[in-house]
Amino acid sequence: MELKSRVLLCASLAAGLLGMQSPAAAQAAWPDKPVTMVVPYSAGGPTDVVARMLAIPMGKSLGQTVVVENTVGAGGTIAPARVAKAKPDGYTILIHHMGMATAPALYKKLPYDPLKDFEYIGQVMDVPMTLLSRKDFPANNFKELLAYVKANKDKVSLANAGIGAVSQLCGLLFASQIGVDLTTVPYKGAGPALNDLMGGQVDLLCDQTTQTAPVIKDGNRVKVFGVTTPKRLASMPEIPTLDEQGLKGFDVRVWHGIYAPKGTPAAVTAKLNVALRAALQDEVVKQRLADLSSEIVPMDKVTPEALRSHLAAETAKWGKVIRAAGIQGE
Repeated sequence: MELKSRVLLCASLAAGLLGMQSPAAAQAAWPDKPVTMVVPYSAGGPTDVVARMLAIPMGKSLGQTVVVENTVGAGGTIAPARVAKAKPDGYTILIHHMGMATAPALYKKLPYDPLKDFEYIGQVMDVPMTLLSRKDFPANNFKELLAYVKANKDKVSLANAGIGAVSQLCGLLFASQIGVDLTTVPYKGAGPALNDLMGGQVDLLCDQTTQTAPVIKDGNRVKVFGVTTPKRLASMPEIPTLDEQGLKGFDVRVWHGIYAPKGTPAAVTAKLNVALRAALQDEVVKQRLADLSSEIVPMDKVTPEALRSHLAAETAKWGKVIRAAGIQGE
C-alpha cells in the first residue's frame, strides 16, 4: 500500500508540473494547426491580392497553412470586429489597409477600437493608386477629363468599393480638388467596381495598383489619367502623376498592416512578425509586388511599434479629412 501511495503521489506531482508548464509549452509549439488570415474585402480585390501573396511564404515560415478568408460587409468593419472578438491565440489574424485608420471617423458605432482592441504585427507595404475610366470614355487625357467632367458633372459616375474604402476617399479627394460633386456608385468591393468599369457600366474609378496595374498594362480595357503619388511609378513611368498635371499636393497611398486580437501572447506575435518579415523578403513576393507597382516598407517599419505609431498618426490625419467632408456611415 505504501509503494502504491508513493506511485500515485509521484504521478500527481508530475501532472501538476506538466500543467504548470503547459502555457509556455503551448506557445513554444505554436502553431500546431492552420492560421486564418481574415480579409475585410471581397476575393479578387486589392487587399485580398496582398493577403494571398503573403499567405504561402508566411505559412512556410510558420510550418502551417495560412488560410485566407474573406469576411466582407459594413465598409470593411465586420472583419476587424470578428478578429477583435476572436480567441487571442494567434490562429485568427487580420490584414487591413488604411481603413483601420478611417473607420473611427466614418462610423458612429464602431464595434471595436483599432487603437485598443488589437496586438500589432507589422506594416506590410505602400500601394499607389490610379485614376481610370471606361475604355470608351470621351476624354483621352487629363486635361480633356477635367473639361468633360466639369461640363457633364450630373452625368459622370464615380465608382468606389463602398463607404470607407480607399477608392471612396481617393474619389472624394479628386472631386474636392477639381471643385465638382460627382455621382458616386458604391460596390461591395473593388473587384466588382473594376469589373463594371471595364464593362462600361460606370465612368471613373480611383483604385490601387494591386488591382489596376494588370488591366492598365493590358492596354485595351481602361483608360488611365494619372497616378496618385508625387513621383511617377518605376513600373509604369509613362503615366504622369495627378500632381504634375495640376492637382498640387495630391498624394494617396494605401498602406497595409497585420493585426491579432488583444491579449495574443507576445511569443506568438513575435513568431507572426518573423513570418511576415520572411514573406516580405521572399523573391517571388518582391517581384509580384514590383509588377503591381507596390512598395514593401523598410524592414524597420515591419514591427509592432511602427504599425501602432503609424495607425495613430493616420487615424488623426484622415479623421480631419472625413469630418470636413461630412461623410459618415451608421
